[in-house]
Amino acid sequence: MQETYFSLDTWTLHILRLTTHFFSNAQQQAYLVGGSVRNLLLHEPCLDWDIAATGDTAQLTSQLAQQLGGFYAPMHEKASRIVLKHDQQEIIIDIAPLHGATIETDLHQRDFTINAIALSLSSLLHALDTNVAPTYIDPFSGISALEARQIRAVSSDIFIQDPLRMLRAVRFMTRYHLTIEPATERLIHQYATRLPTVAPERVHEELYMILQPENATERLRYLDRLGLFMVLFPEFQSARHMQQPALHHWDVLDHSLETVATLERLAKELQQPIEEARHSALDINQQGDIMELQRLLYEAEEQDLFHFSMLLSPQIKLGALLHDIGKTVTYACDEAGHITFYHHPQAGVPFAQQIMKRLHSSVSDRRLVQQIVAHHMRPGQLSQDQVTKRAIRRYFVDLGPSGIYVGLVALADHLSMRGPEPLTVHWQRHLATIRLMFTSYIRERKQLLPPRLIQADELMRHLHITPGPIVGQLLEAISEAQTEGQLQSKEEVIWFAEEKLQQLMPPI
Repeated sequence: MQETYFSLDTWTLHILRLTTHFFSNAQQQAYLVGGSVRNLLLHEPCLDWDIAATGDTAQLTSQLAQQLGGFYAPMHEKASRIVLKHDQQEIIIDIAPLHGATIETDLHQRDFTINAIALSLSSLLHALDTNVAPTYIDPFSGISALEARQIRAVSSDIFIQDPLRMLRAVRFMTRYHLTIEPATERLIHQYATRLPTVAPERVHEELYMILQPENATERLRYLDRLGLFMVLFPEFQSARHMQQPALHHWDVLDHSLETVATLERLAKELQQPIEEARHSALDINQQGDIMELQRLLYEAEEQDLFHFSMLLSPQIKLGALLHDIGKTVTYACDEAGHITFYHHPQAGVPFAQQIMKRLHSSVSDRRLVQQIVAHHMRPGQLSQDQVTKRAIRRYFVDLGPSGIYVGLVALADHLSMRGPEPLTVHWQRHLATIRLMFTSYIRERKQLLPPRLIQADELMRHLHITPGPIVGQLLEAISEAQTEGQLQSKEEVIWFAEEKLQQLMPPI
């Protein structure tokens, strides 16, 4: 894997040359370390250059930033950063002091052998100038680990020093298509319970990066095998082996995990070429529902109501994972063996709030996941009856554009319920309902959610009432009547409100 040629652009080479000469003139040793060397060896793009150096690195970094014409940013007591911009390109150089007296001592304190390789800047520059293989400093055989595509711990205590490294191992595995070797897997399993000692924002960042790429369910199952999943989501403890009604193929835990996979599958089906969407395997009666749903979603993107990239975001995947978390406390089985989970969406909301808060997620992410958990059953329930404009309106009044994501997670939920079993008429009915709901919201929104003909203060003035719950009830009744075309003017609204008020007011 030791190559004599690095694929680096002219500007990056220029910056590295200037940096090398700077440290040489300062009579300080400087080494590329960590991800910089790893990415060079893997022929991966590298925009973040990590340098370990001797001397007063904060002062040296400030001086180097001036010479390079970059922005200097002290990060913490151990590292400083230079940000360089050229046309549309950006380079980040992080410079930190050596951990210990020598580079070998520094490497001994790193996490994985693939990150414990160093390359002196002078050696790199010589290799670039002479086309001769550079001399790597590789005390833990990190290069051979890269060749074997394996992640190996530098020592047995790396997870004691920083338990977050357990999640980093899974992220590296995902990002670079590696495997974690068995001895390191055993160490992770041994120290998994230490993960909660890590700052929540650090866990959040790693978990979101693990969830972002496709096949997130495979990694969630791998986290479970490593003992990390239940540490991250202890609320799922009772979900393992918790059986479900006959239509369900999976138990509660497997169903939750597989819903993330079916969400990815659904997203892929909805983004395939139009001719393939026309014959999608998910459109079991070939009625064009998948193709039409695809068109609706592209229209929603144009209206900035929806984005496919958001559909596969970590927060939506978390919503899919947690959608049935309320089943863990609502399980019931009668004498005939009939299993129920009555009111599990409502029961799941506080669990979802608790988990998202523990993960240090943003307010918007928490709200979105809560909406998925609370409302994922509504589209399926609507599909059991004739869908009315009033029901669709109430759904989107409650959820707004988030109702699109909730509806798609509801479809993924149904797909996961069936597992490998054939889809039934219930699926086609569910799909048709979602299509109808989305059509009303995306194409007929002005009719579905017309602007109010009267505001609350004006309504109270006309009716001589004071603020309270009745005002909200009147406004909601007026909006529904508007949607159904019963009210066209403010005068009609006032007459309607006067009659409604008599029905709502308790008799004297």
